[in-house]
Amino acid sequence: MFTRVANFCRKVLSREESMVVEAMAQPQMTVIPREQHAISRKDISENALKVLYRLNKAGYDAYLVGGGVRDLLLGKKPKDFDVTTSATPDQVRKLFRNCRLVGRRFRLAHVMFGPEIIEVATFRGHHDEQQTDRTISQRGQNGMLLRDNIFGSIEEDAQRRDFTINSLYYSVADFTVRDYVGGMRDLEEGVIRLIGNPETRYREDPVRMLRAVRFAAKLNMRISEETAEPIPRLATLINDVPPARLFEESLKLLQAGYGYETYRLLREYGLFQPLFPSITRYFTEKGDSPMERIIDQVLKNTDNRIRNDMRVNPAFLFAAMFWYPLLENAQRITQEGGLAYFDAFALAMNDVLDEACRSLAIPKRITTLIRDIWQLQLRMSRRQGKRSWKLMEHPKFRAAYDLLALRAEAENNGELQRLAKWWGEFQVSAPPAQKDMLNNLGDEPAERRRHRRPRKRAPRREGSA
Repeated sequence: MFTRVANFCRKVLSREESMVVEAMAQPQMTVIPREQHAISRKDISENALKVLYRLNKAGYDAYLVGGGVRDLLLGKKPKDFDVTTSATPDQVRKLFRNCRLVGRRFRLAHVMFGPEIIEVATFRGHHDEQQTDRTISQRGQNGMLLRDNIFGSIEEDAQRRDFTINSLYYSVADFTVRDYVGGMRDLEEGVIRLIGNPETRYREDPVRMLRAVRFAAKLNMRISEETAEPIPRLATLINDVPPARLFEESLKLLQAGYGYETYRLLREYGLFQPLFPSITRYFTEKGDSPMERIIDQVLKNTDNRIRNDMRVNPAFLFAAMFWYPLLENAQRITQEGGLAYFDAFALAMNDVLDEACRSLAIPKRITTLIRDIWQLQLRMSRRQGKRSWKLMEHPKFRAAYDLLALRAEAENNGELQRLAKWWGEFQVSAPPAQKDMLNNLGDEPAERRRHRRPRKRAPRREGSA
């Protein structure tokens, strides 16, 4: 009995001591007046301002927070605007008819203004180890937060956010910015710093490791030493994140205009493997294999397209990234099963996409397009009369041609380069010139005759000559 009491006292004391140390380590709250920061209401969405004003008028505290405040302070145009408030989700819904509540893990209010959604979150509070209501707070065995609906004060909310640069609060009541965790200093110094104990915070939500890398690449900042240190040894925690969430995160990582630099950081910190295990198996020590060269190039091309306001499609990105694992699988199946290459190729597509979807829940609408782009690679190598014109009518022909050109560049293969050059000229030529190009293919008509199926003979009737 005495031992149990002593252990309990030690536990209470250690908790109190850690709270004192943590409180001493935390910067004091500072208020940055309007004349000392660059945020102006004219740069904030009118709909976000409406939400802030109505919450304030109803007697609730409300602030602009997160990436919107960070980007405004950096002189960038925010992608969206998030609001945090002392009002509960149900109270927010009563104030806005155009509101719906979403999420179970994090209960949020979405206030909808046509295509624009203003996300409103209630101030988060600290978790109590003795919390028993699993609908409010729930942790997995690995420390991951499965439910996080404990509400608190703005001071607690600031500590519950992920990075210091995302924990800055803008008030429309007095136009000040409130900083509870030293976010302004880190923003000025270009540092990505996690709030709280990094290992604990990563275990609560492993996606924070991906976010650290994404912000470092996007904002051209460095990850602080204490924030970066646990990432390589905790990277496998990414496997505990639902694949549907990881698919959305993969698009933010690789299709937001800074994918190449993000990819380099993902590899550096060991985070690429849990996202793309079938690709990582083929990495080389020098990083100069055709697969690695094609990934480098497709990500650079994607970044350039986004910077030039051109459309991008994740199907093309994934088709290029998984192309060489597909080839390896098709060759293995051909050798082991003795199948025709076309059949082995079809089986390999299934295997590669099935494995990819176990890590990232790639939607069927995208995997269907990936299959189209892959199958067209085989069809483009057979340039035969009307088939060539029909091939160009395929909705994914242009994407397939772009992949062919990437392959030719990555492999430095003369035959592939000639094929890519031919299709590049064929698709922009006038019909008479296209006909000449088909007629000048040399011995390809003979090859076409060689593969023609023999004509079936009608069965001979009895008594016929």
